[in-house]
Amino acid sequence: MPLDITPDELLTTTRAVRRRLDLTRPVERELIEECIEIAQQAPSGSNMQPWHFVVVTDPAKRAQLAKLYRKGGESYFSQDSAPAGDPKRQAERMRLRESARFLVDHIQEVPVHVIPCLGGRTEGLSVQAQAATWGSIIPATWSFMLALRARGLGSAYTTFHLSSEEEAAKLLGIPFERVTQAALIPVAYTRGTSFRPGPRKPLSSMIHWNGW
Repeated sequence: MPLDITPDELLTTTRAVRRRLDLTRPVERELIEECIEIAQQAPSGSNMQPWHFVVVTDPAKRAQLAKLYRKGGESYFSQDSAPAGDPKRQAERMRLRESARFLVDHIQEVPVHVIPCLGGRTEGLSVQAQAATWGSIIPATWSFMLALRARGLGSAYTTFHLSSEEEAAKLLGIPFERVTQAALIPVAYTRGTSFRPGPRKPLSSMIHWNGW
């Protein structure tokens, strides 16, 4: 049953959920399909909708994906460090790092992995062509995540497994030469449905009127 929240609440409280994913509760196939159907209404360049959503619920395949995900995660953690300076920003960064680490350690337990894909490859494309390409699949993926949130499910836009994209393609039968994976979206019910807006920089630090 959809949550009783306003559109503004939906947009401002759809968080990247990791620690609060319920790893023990199965997710109904019908709900995933319903949310993808909503995602189909997202804007798409030239209205081509070159999208595919690979939904992985098989425990063995999730375990294999988890190995690839951890490989990318460990590479990220080995290079990432908390920013120097503002203690508040440092603490926030460390909380995010610990949250990401939690998901790396438990990704195989998340009941559903959704991999949004788009037709074609982006290697060698111009900036304009790449922007048009990603500007189709990312709005559709965000619409999917909003639809999940409206139904009491959580998700996060993650990319760690893409360091082994070709291996993931082989595992899932995705034609790597013709299809690009955009992300891996872990999906589960959330423990509790109340979320708050996240901390953000002042609007004045990022809005520019009539030029930079």
